[in-house]
Amino acid sequence: MKVAIIVLFIVVGVFYIKTENYVPFYPKEFHSEPWGFGGISTAAATVFFAFIVFDALASNSAETINPGKNVVKGILGTVIVAVVLYVGFSFVLTGMVNYKQLNVDDPAAYALKVIGLNSWNKLITLGALVGIFTAMITMLLGGSRLLYALGRDGLLPKAMGQVDHKKMIPDNAIIISTIVAAVFAGLVPLMQLASLINAGTLLAFAFISFGVIPLRKRKDIPNDGFKMPLYPVLPIIAGLLSVYFIIMLPMETKVMVSIWIVVGWIIYFAFGLKHSKLQNNEK
Repeated sequence: MKVAIIVLFIVVGVFYIKTENYVPFYPKEFHSEPWGFGGISTAAATVFFAFIVFDALASNSAETINPGKNVVKGILGTVIVAVVLYVGFSFVLTGMVNYKQLNVDDPAAYALKVIGLNSWNKLITLGALVGIFTAMITMLLGGSRLLYALGRDGLLPKAMGQVDHKKMIPDNAIIISTIVAAVFAGLVPLMQLASLINAGTLLAFAFISFGVIPLRKRKDIPNDGFKMPLYPVLPIIAGLLSVYFIIMLPMETKVMVSIWIVVGWIIYFAFGLKHSKLQNNEK
């Protein structure tokens, strides 16, 4: 339903594009450093949260048949589809209405209203609500599996790593993930929350990318599944790009993430390091 509404918006909206809305295509006020791509880089870092749901597929790799093959296909397929839909949607939207008028809570519905398609904006709003709901479910699914993995490995209390053997799901991890998500959604402004999620995810991607380099050399950790290709060039490029986009985020976000990192270090050194099964060579 969500994808169908996006495609419908693109198909209908393309007939209302005004080419003058694309001039200038990259306004001069966004030509900041580095190399004049500062505006695009900050925008990409800010909207990054819209693409991170695909990492929930990796979080659920333990529940996947043949993860070495299927998780890779799922992630790459999801990213390609998402990019095509987002670029197509954005291109049509900014062609229908000048970008200066789109700084509103519901830009797609607003654009349809401007061009006189008032009956369509309710459909777009419905699609947005469905999209938000499905994204929330997916993020809670992925987040709960991360909590479960940390609890299972001893980096968080064991209760997080417990599984209900009747339902075969990590109940405690799901409950805690839901509570944390609800608290943040209720207390933190949306833009700050989105930027915080962006920075946290990019930071995780940077650690994962650079961490692949020493992990590949570990002989004591068997890996018969997926291996990142083009090693070590691709991990280095991915890690550097993640760090670059973190730098391009607003200063307020970087301060909040720094505080969050300190909290994480405290939890790790006070609890995780002592109870880590890998650290203590436990199975």
